[in-house]
Amino acid sequence: MMRKNTFFLPVLLCCLWAGFSGVSALWAQEVSGEAAQEAAVGGEIEAENADEGALPRKFREIELGMTLDDLKISLQNDSLFNFRGDRDVSLLPSREQSLVETTGPSFIRRAFFQLRDGELFIMAFSLNTSLVDHYSVFTGFVKKYGEPSYLDPREAVWDTEETRIAIERPLTVKYVDKRVFNDILSESEVTESHQARLRQEFLDEF
Repeated sequence: MMRKNTFFLPVLLCCLWAGFSGVSALWAQEVSGEAAQEAAVGGEIEAENADEGALPRKFREIELGMTLDDLKISLQNDSLFNFRGDRDVSLLPSREQSLVETTGPSFIRRAFFQLRDGELFIMAFSLNTSLVDHYSVFTGFVKKYGEPSYLDPREAVWDTEETRIAIERPLTVKYVDKRVFNDILSESEVTESHQARLRQEFLDEF
């Protein structure tokens, strides 16, 4: 009896191992399939989040960083603006800065464009509230770009390392190139510090 049991035992183990191997292979295929589906869904979610996180740097054909000449052409070719050419362009006392100010016949009441070293770094659009309301503009931004980085009764702000977009009251949409703007702030702080030092040196003379 012992010999018969020892004879059939290896056969039984082989059968069990073969069955287990088949089940393991099937389970591995199912797991890998589920993992692939999860990875695909995760990729779609990451792509959607990436789209939400990307803020626009342009409105229609007007883009932060463009030159004054290109800005003039874009304004002249856009029916939303009553651009009058060089009459709407003025120089600012700050370093190599210029301002373009124009009006609009419909949705845009007034528009302001500020350039430094010949490149656009701020554009602001004051909207006609008889045709466009604050809620519609705000909800449109949330749908496209997600919740604002900062929100209070005066403004809603979307922010990245390069771009800042704000919806302000009265209803104005403002685009800012943060790199240029931060450079200006840094230079202003240096100037103020220098003036404060000169003032103190003058007071010390007494």
